[in-house]
Amino acid sequence: MSVLVLGIGNILWADEGFGVRAVEAFHRLYAMADGVELLDGGTQGLYLVDRVCDADRLVVFDAIDYGLAPGTLKMVRGDAVPKFTGAKKMSLHQTGFQEVLSAADLMDRYPEDIALIGCQPLDLEDWGGPLTPPVAAAIEPAIALAIDLLAGWGVAPVRRKAPLAAGKGLLGHDIDRAGYERPRVG
Repeated sequence: MSVLVLGIGNILWADEGFGVRAVEAFHRLYAMADGVELLDGGTQGLYLVDRVCDADRLVVFDAIDYGLAPGTLKMVRGDAVPKFTGAKKMSLHQTGFQEVLSAADLMDRYPEDIALIGCQPLDLEDWGGPLTPPVAAAIEPAIALAIDLLAGWGVAPVRRKAPLAAGKGLLGHDIDRAGYERPRVG
């Protein structure tokens, strides 16, 4: 079984970066079981289609406007997922994750099980801004939801004895949260 844990969003727009920051934290804190891949999907849009098609099971972290209190987590599964993906498109040419899922479905390569762990954003307009406190506080509870889901699938991650050091992220050159979200000088 192949499992993809995907974080999507744009770290340059405050809470829109929730999905990316959640998957980064997951990587730093946990070692994945065989067959489980973590991916910072950022804003790759349709470039993610092959990765999604190759997964038997898919977990997605994203900022989702559910109309709830900021920082509230909500997990949706199965056929409900495409209705909730993406809090905001950043431009008219940007492809949303709904299109990625639709393409996988059209190719008849849709994952057999899919879960979206969404976090209600507070601020999507702060260009260059950090995650807001309620959204940042939701990262570890979101990871806990994913751990329970993965355990149910028989591929539970194992907590690392010590978190990976800065610079040991999913990408060798990534802009980690600590480095990017330094306090602003103003």
